[in-house]
Amino acid sequence: MRYFLSIEDVEKEDLLDILSQAELFKQQRPEFGRDFLQDKFVAILFEKPSTRTRVSFEVGINEMGGKSIFLSSFEVGLGKREAIKDVARTLSRYVHLIVVRTFLHDSIRELSNFSSVPVVNALTDYLHPCQALADVFTIKERFGSLDKRTLCFIGDFNNVFRSLAFASAKFGMKMIYSTPKKYRPDDEFLSIVANTAKKNGFDNPLALIGNPAEAVRNADIIYTDVWASMGQESEQTERKKAFVPYQINDKLLNEVRSDAVVMHCLPAHRGEEITDSVIEGPRSIVFDQAENRLHVQKAVLNYVLR
Repeated sequence: MRYFLSIEDVEKEDLLDILSQAELFKQQRPEFGRDFLQDKFVAILFEKPSTRTRVSFEVGINEMGGKSIFLSSFEVGLGKREAIKDVARTLSRYVHLIVVRTFLHDSIRELSNFSSVPVVNALTDYLHPCQALADVFTIKERFGSLDKRTLCFIGDFNNVFRSLAFASAKFGMKMIYSTPKKYRPDDEFLSIVANTAKKNGFDNPLALIGNPAEAVRNADIIYTDVWASMGQESEQTERKKAFVPYQINDKLLNEVRSDAVVMHCLPAHRGEEITDSVIEGPRSIVFDQAENRLHVQKAVLNYVLR
């Protein structure tokens, strides 16, 4: 039985296979794979709200011939109203696959430990692997390859950052990051990423450049995300002050190469981490990313059930 909890956990060959499948799902939509989930039920358990994640999974499941059952935090109360291991074992008796979007990464680990059906991580506070893999697919689609591409992440050390770091370690991309000192990766995480890269035959992909203008200069992709994620609302004022110099705006884009693109996983706080003119500008491939969530997640669902 397969799980998809982290890009780090999945072999590079399997990740490449998922990307190839995603390409077929996109090119031959909706005909390709329309019976892959025939007579299959998928529980979609979300403790956090979502637009792209929920819609892309539900549309994907439907297009693959399956049926989805949406469960909110009010209905389940994962680990509060009911023990996680009880939820896992109960749902396993009903459905063929569980898609989870929750807060603690330990929660999804525990759920997978007690589940007798595959579990897919649709987001935790620690990782967002479906997003990062869709981003990798989008980069490959844009540039033709991932090898030796440079991604520059401007902003917070969050779940998207971590998943992109693991993706870079798996695929040989270089990942420059520029973020205030207080919000930088810890040494333990940097060591994990370096070891992942080494196992896959690559050098450590992560490099810190504190000055955003210098960080973006040789990048193929400039990536940003919100400065305060869900659950960090109490830190929003402090974070906003710290991250103001790290905004993606037209002035910063004057420093980048002519073929460089801008990415954002959405939702965006326009006027904060990214300006409206950039997200609507010719360099933006933000909505290509959003679309590709659908195709990649269909491939992930097929991967865990094969």
